[in-house]
Amino acid sequence: MSETPELSVIVHGPNVQDHLPALLDSLDAHPLAGVEVIVAAVGDWARETAERHAPAFTVLPLPEGAGDAAARAAGAARASGRWLHFVHAKDGLPVGAPSAVAEHVGGLPDTVDVLLLDHVRSSWRVSGLPSPDGPRLARAGRADLALDDRAALLRLTPLLGNRVVRAAFWRAGERLLTTEDEPFAAYAALLLADRVACLPLPAYEDRRLRPESLPPPTPAERYALVDRYEALLGLTADRPAVHGVLYDLMIGDCLHTFARAGMPDDVAREFFHRASVTARRHRPEGLRRPAGLEGVRRSLLEEGAYGKYRALQTANHARRGVRSAVRTGRRRAGTRLRTLQYRGALARPLDPHLAVFSAYWNRGVACNPAAIAAKLAELAPGVHPVWVVTAQGAALLPPGTDHVVPGTRRYWEVLARATYLVNNVNFPDAVVKRPGTVHLQTHHGTPLKRMGVDQLPYPAAAHGLDFQALLERVDKWDYSVSANSHSTRMWQRAYPSRHISLNHGYPRNDVYYTAGPAEVRAARARLGIPPGRRAVLYAPTHRDYEAGWTPRLDLAALAESLGEETILLVRAHYFYDGAAALSAPLAGLRRTGRLVDVSSYDPVEELCLAADALVTDYSSIMFDYANLDRPIVIHADDWETYRTTRGVYFDLMAEAPGPVARTQAELTEILTSDAWHDERATKARTAFRRRFCEYDDGRAAERVVRRVFLGEDERTLPPVLPVEDRTPAPSPEEACAS
Repeated sequence: MSETPELSVIVHGPNVQDHLPALLDSLDAHPLAGVEVIVAAVGDWARETAERHAPAFTVLPLPEGAGDAAARAAGAARASGRWLHFVHAKDGLPVGAPSAVAEHVGGLPDTVDVLLLDHVRSSWRVSGLPSPDGPRLARAGRADLALDDRAALLRLTPLLGNRVVRAAFWRAGERLLTTEDEPFAAYAALLLADRVACLPLPAYEDRRLRPESLPPPTPAERYALVDRYEALLGLTADRPAVHGVLYDLMIGDCLHTFARAGMPDDVAREFFHRASVTARRHRPEGLRRPAGLEGVRRSLLEEGAYGKYRALQTANHARRGVRSAVRTGRRRAGTRLRTLQYRGALARPLDPHLAVFSAYWNRGVACNPAAIAAKLAELAPGVHPVWVVTAQGAALLPPGTDHVVPGTRRYWEVLARATYLVNNVNFPDAVVKRPGTVHLQTHHGTPLKRMGVDQLPYPAAAHGLDFQALLERVDKWDYSVSANSHSTRMWQRAYPSRHISLNHGYPRNDVYYTAGPAEVRAARARLGIPPGRRAVLYAPTHRDYEAGWTPRLDLAALAESLGEETILLVRAHYFYDGAAALSAPLAGLRRTGRLVDVSSYDPVEELCLAADALVTDYSSIMFDYANLDRPIVIHADDWETYRTTRGVYFDLMAEAPGPVARTQAELTEILTSDAWHDERATKARTAFRRRFCEYDDGRAAERVVRRVFLGEDERTLPPVLPVEDRTPAPSPEEACAS
């Protein structure tokens, strides 16, 4: 690379929904002739991601909350390239694009200020769609030209990423170009340029985030759209061709914004008024409106006829509603009856003292919801909990548990009237998110495997999933409970919505810090584990590429190898029938008590308290068990297959919580030697706990209840103790000795 690079790629912004790693990995994986990369990283997550690529890239750490304008300015100030390409951290660059752009700008004359590029579009559901800009760029050709001679170029998608700017030009016009309003800067770059050139090469990837994952626009932000065009049109007063195109863009943009649902009437009225004033002030002389309905809309806007415009909208909506009803047809009588009952309940006021709980698709009182309900009874006894449980599970509920069975009349009544809805999965699609209701999503594990929309590239995991319906359920969440910053970040990526992350720890894990010797001894006694015997809990996860569960270990041989002093507790994943897999061949071992099928044993936290060590593969139980600071062994005989078919968020083989066995022989060797609890295993577990037990300290349920149900400010909640200052429940050996 020459001493002065042709192109400075300035990656800027926060690591939104974890899109930054793919961008930087792509840049780092290919030669970048004539290119330097500067990362203006906003916040710790972006900084940590970017620093993995230092010193190949220059990293400029910026504080959390720094705006895009500040990040672009910081990157431009550090850049040494003759040309600048601003790339938002959420977006991407096609392979080879930076080098191709660098080569092209190297041949441009000094009179050119802006190079316009084509781009592709991506979203959570699709990637690499062609933009509408390609034909317009192709028609413009590659010769440099003045914008006034090709005003239609203003119709290119207003992104800074699809235009590369000469560094000297950027710095001369920085007052107008460095702004939080990216479309304004994109338009201004064209309006201020002496000459522009076009490269009809897809050299940028515009990733559109779900609108439902972004904060709703404030009234001031909506009005800023009109202010943008007011300022831009002021730059084009003596440029009729450019002014006409920009005016047309403004009218279309304002009408589109006004048509969106969710704008309060007072805000809509003021927005319409401001747009009307600007439209009349800047309307080109002799402009002819388009024919048909579009012409009527523009006429009403320019006249400021808000009432007439609303009446026109209402009439159009009514016509569409009639057509939709005809297409839909009548629903079945049962569905209609349920809908009428539910709608009737929805018309009644919310009950501020009613909370509905559910766990694992209505299996019973379990997991994080159970721990929250228990703490709720202590801190807010005035809130009445009702559990959603299947008819089969109702008989297993603790005595006195108020519950409803799905589909019953009372089920719909409590769902309609409860102020609080708590679940570790999602409630059904039919459940309405009422104003004033609080949806608390607790989750039920720390993600190693890909979740939510991140499953899209993995057919084995994505088969049969309706991702649009999933995201509509996710949009109902108000709060999302997290045990560590890894989970917080992955939930933002996998479930892009406006939910608030509660970085309070997993309530179900509180017991690992509050239980004492008596609780540990009692748990072992209920499982029939005599004092002095070692209990190893084997808890594998399910595979999306397998129809059922067959143990990946010869459990009889393993139990024999471990000897009579070891009891093997075997827990199949709840998706499967563990008893069927642990049938006749193991009957003898079960009779001796050396193997115990605990697949149906609840709560699982009690199994963890009773076990001296955990053997698992990729199950999230490892993250919970790590709170106990007891040995964990990973049996990963099919890691490559699992990683390829399901997708994972990190390399477990490199960041395991203890020794890793790839075969049964290796597992047996680890468990029959000191390797399962030696110094190396302890060091790996310590690093794992520091990362994944970040917020768990025994007071997670209290923090969640105080924040969600009592409305306390997050700053007044009990602080999370550092990992090294926590004291987990005693080990079985310590409990039996006390």
